[in-house]
Amino acid sequence: MSAFPEPFSFVALDACHQQIQMHLAELAALVQQMESSGVDAKAQRQAGAIEAFFSSSARQHHAEEERNVFPALLTSGNAELVAAVQTLQQDHGWIEENWIELGPQLRAIALGNNWFDVDEFKHGANVFLTLCQDHIALEESLVYPEAKARLAQSLANRVKRVS
Repeated sequence: MSAFPEPFSFVALDACHQQIQMHLAELAALVQQMESSGVDAKAQRQAGAIEAFFSSSARQHHAEEERNVFPALLTSGNAELVAAVQTLQQDHGWIEENWIELGPQLRAIALGNNWFDVDEFKHGANVFLTLCQDHIALEESLVYPEAKARLAQSLANRVKRVS
């Protein structure tokens, strides 16, 4: 029996990581823009796109990992892998907590408002950037390769049983 839901593929998860990296780069650029130029039409567009992505697609991505990738790895018996997955689960909580503060600031920028503190925005954005980048690095260096290998083995075993 496969520990992964059927059918399951990492294609969407990998593509979302690429989108996350792109939006993180845009967030870093927005922080620079806010320091130099403040809220203008370009900043509004960037902030709106970043906020929309992290409020929807990124959250859905984390939920899919929690539902479809992490459970099999948590029962793997591999202490290093289990610790890494537990770290990633904790990261999801920290990322969400940070987003609860950063998201409204991005919405304010998108709407052309200036009610937020630029230094607070910069700090929150930098924390969010670091959390997300470290999180993806752990997923892509250890957890995703292991999960992909286990999925491939599961599929190979299924083919052998059918043959």
